[in-house]
Amino acid sequence: MRTVGMACPNCRVKIEGQFSETLFDRLASEDQKFLEQYLLAGFSIKTLEQNSSLGYAAIRSRLDRLITNYKVLAKMEGQKKAVLEKLRADEISVAEAKDMLEKLTGN
Repeated sequence: MRTVGMACPNCRVKIEGQFSETLFDRLASEDQKFLEQYLLAGFSIKTLEQNSSLGYAAIRSRLDRLITNYKVLAKMEGQKKAVLEKLRADEISVAEAKDMLEKLTGN
């Protein structure tokens, strides 16, 4: 699936087009910010610890949570692709695919 539309919930501006999206884009903003800090620290927990108010245990915990969240998103993406592949191969109906995708996303 591809993102083809975006909307601002505050001002209600909508744009449509082809947008590039990665699993990193789907991480919570808090996780994205932490990942950016970790990247800028050269992927060094020690450097991040020196440049922030977080201690080693807090950094390690957040890093572990980030990894877990990313793995969950990756697994879900794989499951979505499998459903769409079954639909493409006419193994399931559109209604079945819709139900399966809704169950995956919790909608």
